[in-house]
Amino acid sequence: MLRLYFFISLMCFVRSDTDETCPSFTRLSFHSAVVGTGLRVKLMLYTRRDPTCAQVINSTTLGNLNVTKKTTFIIHGFRPTGSPPVWIGDLVEGLLFVEDMNVIVVDWNRGATTILYNHAADKCRKVATVLKKFIDHLLAKGASLDDIYMIGVSLGAHISGFVGEAYNGKLGRITGLDPAGPLFNGKPPEDRLDPSDAQFVDVIHSDIDALGYKEPLGNIDFYPNGGLDQPGCPKTIFGGMQYFKCDHQKSVFLYLSSLRENCTVTAYPCNSYRDYRNGKCVSCGIPQKESCPLLGYYADNSKDYLTEKDPPMTKAYFDTADEKPFCIYHYFVDIITWNKNVRRGTITIKLKDKAGTTTESKIDQPQLCRYDLVLMENTETDFQPIFCPKLQL
Repeated sequence: MLRLYFFISLMCFVRSDTDETCPSFTRLSFHSAVVGTGLRVKLMLYTRRDPTCAQVINSTTLGNLNVTKKTTFIIHGFRPTGSPPVWIGDLVEGLLFVEDMNVIVVDWNRGATTILYNHAADKCRKVATVLKKFIDHLLAKGASLDDIYMIGVSLGAHISGFVGEAYNGKLGRITGLDPAGPLFNGKPPEDRLDPSDAQFVDVIHSDIDALGYKEPLGNIDFYPNGGLDQPGCPKTIFGGMQYFKCDHQKSVFLYLSSLRENCTVTAYPCNSYRDYRNGKCVSCGIPQKESCPLLGYYADNSKDYLTEKDPPMTKAYFDTADEKPFCIYHYFVDIITWNKNVRRGTITIKLKDKAGTTTESKIDQPQLCRYDLVLMENTETDFQPIFCPKLQL
């Protein structure tokens, strides 16, 4: 009887450890980060048929994957504590909301979990090799490279680039979310993400002075708030771990905001953030012909225009609110005077939204002649003065 009980218990133990009803992202401890982990890549498929319960797939078992649909890979980066990325679930849900596709979470937490960043970075090409083998199998089953979309976060952005390079840039699209800077800054194109790695490459840079890559890496490179300190993130080390990772992660949350119906972030092509703030970049592309590029999922709406440029690279800037949904509306106000006499005074501007809410701001700085009016949702109106001689009234 004792032997029978032991046998049943052993069977239950094995089943629970290896045959999860809904497989989840690998969760490791800080101890694993200290001792290090060998590389293991797990591919988890989500579809509209079952958007919350993943299927573990591989080159021989594709589960519910439909090769005639777009296949989007989500690739995370360095995991110094072993915990799953907090944004994974929201990103899967958002992608399936906007389009009926295959979403594959590339879980390489066994490999990315280490306190030694260079150990994780060294595994990037190995992860890319695993993905190349899997995509080869999809192609053999009838999939098209045009329908392969890779979203890479931090180190994941460079992994995406290595996969794209293996296909000579014929992947449909790569989105890099604050591509990792350390160990990749200054590297040649073949050793990092670059515009030739896919038919269209868009990048969001949110932490260019620390963990992210500063220089352009795509056909269009978005720099929210100049790519430096992000609104809503701690400014001092007293903010704890968020001080180190908040700016870096903001690229993911900005991308997530593009999957919302009520949040469209428009960016403005410009040579620098200063020029953008000075109101020198208020039109996009060919005047009256090209619309301003959109951040995130719908950035490829501008693909044809952006990839035809010589060189096919554009930098775009925009500002954000400090909390969700991050979108703000920009109003540019020109003050034009008719008489030549210099006078001093004030100007008050009021704006009323569709709900009837009125916001007001007063301009009383005599040395300025043009203002950039920024209206944030659910906040007070904020005037940002930009350039010039004396205000003439």
